[in-house]
Amino acid sequence: MSTPTTAAGDKGTPETGGSLLAGVSLPAAAIFEAPLAHNLAWMQRFADAHGARLAPHGKTTMAPALFRRQLAAGAWGITLATAVQCRAAFDAGVERLLLANQLVGEPNMAIVAELIDAGAEFHCVVDGADNVAALGRYFAARGQTLNVLIELGVPGGRCGCRDADQVAALVAAIAEQPALALAGIEGYEGMIAGGDEVAAVRAYGERLVEAVRALRASGELQREAPIVTASGSKWFDLIAEAFDRAELREHYTPVLRPGCYVVHDHRLYAGAMAAVKARHPRLEGELQPALEVFAHVQSLPEPGLAIVALGKRDIGFEPDLPLPLRLYPLASTPSAAEMPRDVSAWRTTHIMDQHVFLAIPDDAEVAVGDVIAFGTSHPCLTFDKWRRVLLVDDALEVREVMETRF
Repeated sequence: MSTPTTAAGDKGTPETGGSLLAGVSLPAAAIFEAPLAHNLAWMQRFADAHGARLAPHGKTTMAPALFRRQLAAGAWGITLATAVQCRAAFDAGVERLLLANQLVGEPNMAIVAELIDAGAEFHCVVDGADNVAALGRYFAARGQTLNVLIELGVPGGRCGCRDADQVAALVAAIAEQPALALAGIEGYEGMIAGGDEVAAVRAYGERLVEAVRALRASGELQREAPIVTASGSKWFDLIAEAFDRAELREHYTPVLRPGCYVVHDHRLYAGAMAAVKARHPRLEGELQPALEVFAHVQSLPEPGLAIVALGKRDIGFEPDLPLPLRLYPLASTPSAAEMPRDVSAWRTTHIMDQHVFLAIPDDAEVAVGDVIAFGTSHPCLTFDKWRRVLLVDDALEVREVMETRF
């Protein structure tokens, strides 16, 4: 095939052809197209089965090509973390934007005002009266209406109102701002930890549902089908359970917001997926890891040690160090893509800016120039290392070069 078009000089992009191993300057980040397609369809089916909309968190990838695939698969919108991210998503054709943070600072408000003028359906969250007042003044001066969701937090968590009294005070503050339209309740369960986490997340999901019900009964909501939204990538099944009831399907807009599902991972969310399957043994299928980073063995300085040309600037390294998966003996075998070896028993011991230290058997069959594919734990922290990521098929042929917009 022809070499996909890419910006000259970007790392990890085709130089001499469309083969990842033969035509790309490594290291390179690659997404396998088959598991990607599987994950897109799987999560959309899951949301549909629970009567929920899907607004994937775009901060995971910030890849417009992936946003478009998520929307094409049926996503209701895209969630973002900053105003600048919202602008990048809108530029890529995303018209429904959910900012899962307070909108703070006039330069950021100006970005959102421009998006609304351009036709974006925009929602952000609020959790304090000062921010409500600032938003009310700014958007009133622009002659615009801003949709807001009250964020319901948890004690010791990140953002959000901690109790019903704070929610009531915030409802009153929003009512004093004609430029703000209260559209529902938002939350994030990912900060819940300690004790019986499953029970705590389920209870939090119920709190979200009861809060939006109370707001609807009060007559304060300015949306016919008010939004209730939560769900990161770990507990999405428990939040879906809380939202899965006939009343919400009929009168509300339940929205799930997992982001990492699109490429999944090899440890952190792989473990979370196993827990989901354990809680729901009849659940058909599961998410599959799609993202890997490929790099050359750079040095074999002593027995039991391989240095790989990969580092903190190329791959995420928390909560787990990069995970070696397969070795392609490129140094000795031109058709290495057809005969990779499992090296998952090897272990990353240290990572520097541009080097990974691998503990390997003293008699390991490995040569400088061989290629190792690494898995990740928490994909967000790998995507932001790359201006371009590669979509590849099972034969490691590059099918598309995808831009990121961090």
